[in-house]
This record gives sequence, structure tokens and C-alpha cells, in this order.
Amino acid sequence: MKLLLDTQLLLWSAGQPERLSTAARRELSDYSNELMFSAASIWEITIKSSLGRDDFQIEPRVLRRGLIENGYVELPITSEHAVNVDNLPAVHKDPFDRMLLAQALSEGITLLTTDAQLARYRGPVRKV
Repeated sequence: MKLLLDTQLLLWSAGQPERLSTAARRELSDYSNELMFSAASIWEITIKSSLGRDDFQIEPRVLRRGLIENGYVELPITSEHAVNVDNLPAVHKDPFDRMLLAQALSEGITLLTTDAQLARYRGPVRKV
């Protein structure tokens, strides 16, 4: 199964794996799953890191390289993803999370998230 990890899951899996839930650990360690990360997450980390956010203290280039070296597949942002954001109801206001969901819907993949509000969307999103 193709799984797109939200930004928080990426940060925890890379730097604080002890924060991952049992369900998240199970999904990440299942070799039949194809783990993916979005360019939107790297963009979000870059922006929030440059603003000095304590919860985003990671070098985005190092994170990206580590994800790729560990078998994660990068999902670029396309114009199709961008226009599909407007199909989403206003359940969640975060533009990065909305882009992740639009990507998951467009690509037919499951979005894994730690965010209960994001998990309220219908479709291929699952809270772990």
C-alpha cells in the first residue's frame, strides 16, 4: 500500500521515533508499504524552521536526503494537486495539510496523520 506521511510523522520518524504510536510504527515497519513524503512537507519544514519554531528544528536538506536514503519516495506537487485543494471542505485550515490531502486524493494513496482534525476528512486519510 502507498502511504503518504504527514509532516509530523516525518519529523517523528526521523528524529523522535519514540513519539510514534504503535499503529504508526506498525505501518512504517511493514515492508509491503511504500512510504512516501511530499515536497509540501519539506517546504513546510523549511519555512517553519527558518521562523525558529522549536518543533521544526531539523535541517530540511538532511531530512530529505535521509528519507530518500531510507527508501521513502518523494511526491512532487503538481498543478493537479494544487487545483484539487479547492474541492476540499473547510474542515482544516492548514494549507500544507490541505495540500497533502489533495495529493493523496489525486494519487489514490492513503495519507497517514497524527492530526485528529485532518483525519475528519472523508477519503484516504487515517489517523495513527
